[in-house]
Amino acid sequence: MGAQRRLIIDLQKNDTEITRINNRKKLLPGELAKLDGAFRAFCADFEKDQETLEDLNKTHKEREEKLKRGFESLKKARDRLSEVKTNKEYQAMLKEIEITELKNSALEDEILIVMDKLDQVRKVVRVREKELDENRRDHESQKQQIEQELTALAAEISIYIERDLLLKEQITPDLLKKYETIKNRSHGLAVVAAWKEICRGCHMNIPPQLYIELQKDDDIKYCPHCNRIIYWEDQNRKGE
Repeated sequence: MGAQRRLIIDLQKNDTEITRINNRKKLLPGELAKLDGAFRAFCADFEKDQETLEDLNKTHKEREEKLKRGFESLKKARDRLSEVKTNKEYQAMLKEIEITELKNSALEDEILIVMDKLDQVRKVVRVREKELDENRRDHESQKQQIEQELTALAAEISIYIERDLLLKEQITPDLLKKYETIKNRSHGLAVVAAWKEICRGCHMNIPPQLYIELQKDDDIKYCPHCNRIIYWEDQNRKGE
């Protein structure tokens, strides 16, 4: 294989790696944002559970204080019962005591309901606390991996860019211009392999004579269908 053809093939492979790295670099910030968003959403849900617990504690405290006042009112009413002088006042006091007892009983029922809810929410919060710790560790670990990958890609691409410049210095200006033109109109793929009379760029059949020439000729050849630079590559030995 001619030196120029070998160089242009290497340039394409090198540029393909640069494209791969750049595409990955573009995706990683989005992955990082998605990761952060999921963690923030989990934290927000956890905060809602905590707020529910705080509201129930507040409600429980308010009901307990209200019941305490109700017991105090009941005691005072019973104490005044012995002081009334008429039957009418006595009946009125009994009615007041009955109403207070009913209110206190209703409050006790409400307190039991709130306490039951409190017990349920406390269990949920305890579970969520453990999940939050696990989620936080996973979030930090994945975030660190992404940041490390970004650092590694930055170092990796600098090597390929340096190699890109070295390759371009060795390729003739006319061939390099042709390569860039084809690459710009072919989504970054200017040089492709051919195997079994098929162009790997457009997947069209190559004329038999051209395919024979590819296997023995050092000249630059172009696919008659997609106009990409093509070369023969033994796919059976690829990866050996």
